[in-house]
Amino acid sequence: MAAPFLGFGSGSVFAAQPKKSERPVVFTNLRLFDGITNEIKQGLNVRVEGDRIIALPPAGENPGEAEIVDCGGRLLMPGLIDAHWHSTLCGLTQAAAMTADVPYIHLVAAREAQNTLMRGFTTVRDAGGPSFALKRAIDEGIVHGPRIYPSGAMVSQTSGHGDFRMRYEVPRADGVLSHAERAGVASIADGASEVLRRVREQLMLGASQIKMMAGGGVTSPYDPLDSVQFTEAELRAGVDAASDWGTYVMVHVYTAAGIQRAIRAGVKSIEHGQLADEETARLMADQGVWWSLQPFLADEDANKLADPRNRAKQLQVAEGTVKAYEMAQRLNVRTAWGTDILFTPQNLPQQGRMLAKLTRFYPPLDLLGIATGQNGELLGMSGLRNPYEGKVGVIAPGAMADILIADGDPTVNLDFLADPESNLRLIMKNGEVYKSTL
Repeated sequence: MAAPFLGFGSGSVFAAQPKKSERPVVFTNLRLFDGITNEIKQGLNVRVEGDRIIALPPAGENPGEAEIVDCGGRLLMPGLIDAHWHSTLCGLTQAAAMTADVPYIHLVAAREAQNTLMRGFTTVRDAGGPSFALKRAIDEGIVHGPRIYPSGAMVSQTSGHGDFRMRYEVPRADGVLSHAERAGVASIADGASEVLRRVREQLMLGASQIKMMAGGGVTSPYDPLDSVQFTEAELRAGVDAASDWGTYVMVHVYTAAGIQRAIRAGVKSIEHGQLADEETARLMADQGVWWSLQPFLADEDANKLADPRNRAKQLQVAEGTVKAYEMAQRLNVRTAWGTDILFTPQNLPQQGRMLAKLTRFYPPLDLLGIATGQNGELLGMSGLRNPYEGKVGVIAPGAMADILIADGDPTVNLDFLADPESNLRLIMKNGEVYKSTL
């Protein structure tokens, strides 16, 4: 006989340990967004057993011996995915990240991982930084947080976007590592043979994909935004090493020249790319390369920058962002979404809002599909190095049981994601309930 769901008492928000039912759980009385088709479905239940979604039975079907969750007519949707996240760098200022004891950096990251999960993000693709230990601790239940697809240290050329050395550390002595390299934030490599070594090291540590720096950046103190970084041979060396292990390379790059070089080398995911021209965007579409875009609009959610030279670069990227979203849709480029909150901890509570505001570019349901099922497709490109077996970002049989129940109507807007504390009534990851106010 069906029984009510008792994972949490009425009014409970977060417990020291998530709750998991010993019996199957059936969600009823819901409006379903499945992350596959950009529409709202009704007349279905969602059945969870263990850490998986087992079936989407008709609403009237007898659930048998199961726990029942009455959603009260609310929205049921997959957990959100941030495809460009920095688990160990998002909760610190740049000064703190460069000067703090490394154990302190990891303690802050553990706290922010829990906060990230409580904003409804059940999976993240970490785009660079020492996240291996945090991933392990989350997977083992030592701390709570989203499922992490780690890239490990960002592989950068000398003077590239991942070269965080101070001026007095130049020239570099052979065998001497910088603070950022010792901490696992970045790895400097020059020449194809050195790229092979550094990429293989990250794969050894457990990277599900590799992050390389193929162009200049906004937050870095030295490299110009227009600079093209790594030769094609160096990029191809990284791609070959990743491919040999069954996975792919993602690159930080903004300019058309840098993007085109990366694509020629076999890179599968362009991170940022806001200064692409139409020729380059068409090349991405033709080659099936992913365009991982972020809402870099130089607004209240922008990463805070002290250096006026960096702010000038930020404004240039913001102008390109509007054009990039238009081209990505018009040319049908495979598009991912992420926030890239970096060294700006005060922006962390706005993670959901940074998705919701993009309805100025996309219909709300299309946008929600990008941040769930479409992002999940990108993460699945890690192939043999995928650290998790089930699909993420979708409500479908066999997928991971990552479920949000929300007060909101995504046919109108996604504003409800901007206030997860009030509007996310249940958060489930891997079939375990971390929050319930039903």
